[in-house]
Amino acid sequence: MTSKQRLMATLRGEPVDRAPVCFYELNGLDQREDSADRYHVYTHPSWRPLLELTREKTDIIVMRGPRFKRGGPSVLDELTTRREHIDSGGTRHAVTEIRAGDRVLASRTRRPLDVDTTWTTEHLLKDEDDLKAWLELPVDGIGTADFSHFAEAEARLGDTGIVMIDIPDALCHIAPLFSMEDYTVLALTQPALFHRALEKAQEALLQKVEAVAKGWPGRLWRVVGPEYAVPPYLPPRLYGEYVLRYDKPLIDVIHKYGGYARLHQHGRCRDVLDMTVQTGCMAIDPIEPPPQGDVSLEYVKQRYGEQLVLFGNLELSDIELLDENAFAGKVLTALEQGTAGNGRGFVLMPSASPIGRVLPDRTLRNYQKMIEVHERFFQ
Repeated sequence: MTSKQRLMATLRGEPVDRAPVCFYELNGLDQREDSADRYHVYTHPSWRPLLELTREKTDIIVMRGPRFKRGGPSVLDELTTRREHIDSGGTRHAVTEIRAGDRVLASRTRRPLDVDTTWTTEHLLKDEDDLKAWLELPVDGIGTADFSHFAEAEARLGDTGIVMIDIPDALCHIAPLFSMEDYTVLALTQPALFHRALEKAQEALLQKVEAVAKGWPGRLWRVVGPEYAVPPYLPPRLYGEYVLRYDKPLIDVIHKYGGYARLHQHGRCRDVLDMTVQTGCMAIDPIEPPPQGDVSLEYVKQRYGEQLVLFGNLELSDIELLDENAFAGKVLTALEQGTAGNGRGFVLMPSASPIGRVLPDRTLRNYQKMIEVHERFFQ
């Protein structure tokens, strides 16, 4: 089977020649050794062997967010200013300000030169009054869905993998507007106000998902955000309020047009897994074992494997810190538990990917070990 055939058969719950293996965000398509962007960390020579391994030995899943073309200027853009500067160490700083009634909502971010991530150092919303002002901001129409970047990625992939449409759910739109402590307090103490925010986000989300799912049907989707409502951040009952209530309608639309919805949530998920399944999703990731999570892959496979394709469950911290023999044991355990008995399907996959400019030797060796153990398991 080709990688594309293998991945799609797995999503459909059909027999495959072997379980797919994917390096998650690493796809060898977006991480370019020849990029001219100084913030593109993957140009460092230490990355080359891993990127070659990704292209040659994995079943690639490339993530792409939806794009929309507006017919005119954004109303919200008129209320927004953004300033950037780069400090002497190469860190890029950005300040965004939005005029909301008589308030100015401000956020600050920083992106280091040698780390492929952006940190928020000041969140846009700080309290209830900020949220109420944000709720009064105008909302633009979604515009027209643009599928050109999906088509371009699929053409470049050929039979080596698939494109996965990547979207944040309503909770993932709202929770990051606050610091984690302010978000959890507000979500716990002001559920009516918090629902108003979720409903504002959901209205546009449903329109976007409908447009993309209808125009680009039959693809894998990743829905991100439920982890904001897993313990210990919020009690399980609020997962039902803030995740199940809003994600199920999105997933229903995806499935209406033949798509496959994969729900992404880190952390302690044991007490919310029944509700995760109730969203109607066809797959979940990354199924983190203790101590990061609170559930084994074996537990999830036994209880939910008939309904869900399981993506996981190798921790990035293990890839970066364990010696090769210890990590090989983790890979073997994941393969044994993920493929045991009957079930919809399993994809061997890490929980995240490295983000530093220089890839450590140990990390490279453990990625190589993952492929070695995987290939030996299916001989």
